[in-house]
Amino acid sequence: MYLDAGTIITAASLLSAVGAVIGLVVTVYRFIAADARQTAAIKRMEAEQTLICYGLKGALEGLIENGCDGPCKDALSRLDKHLNQSAHRADL
Repeated sequence: MYLDAGTIITAASLLSAVGAVIGLVVTVYRFIAADARQTAAIKRMEAEQTLICYGLKGALEGLIENGCDGPCKDALSRLDKHLNQSAHRADL
């Protein structure tokens, strides 16, 4: 078999094309994996924030029951409004 310049150039271009396709596949895979990790992290943060909000709501209600008025009632009404609006958001 005789190797001339055309054969070498063809083999090199084929090898480059295969390398580019493999690189593209690896890049897409890494992007999807990173997105999945971010989505899982966001879900964990949302669950944690939900627990914090309900704990804060319970603490504010307890303070109001013990006679702490003023800022506690305002904070509780704002928190209730926020939780209600968050529960009915359409973008989820």
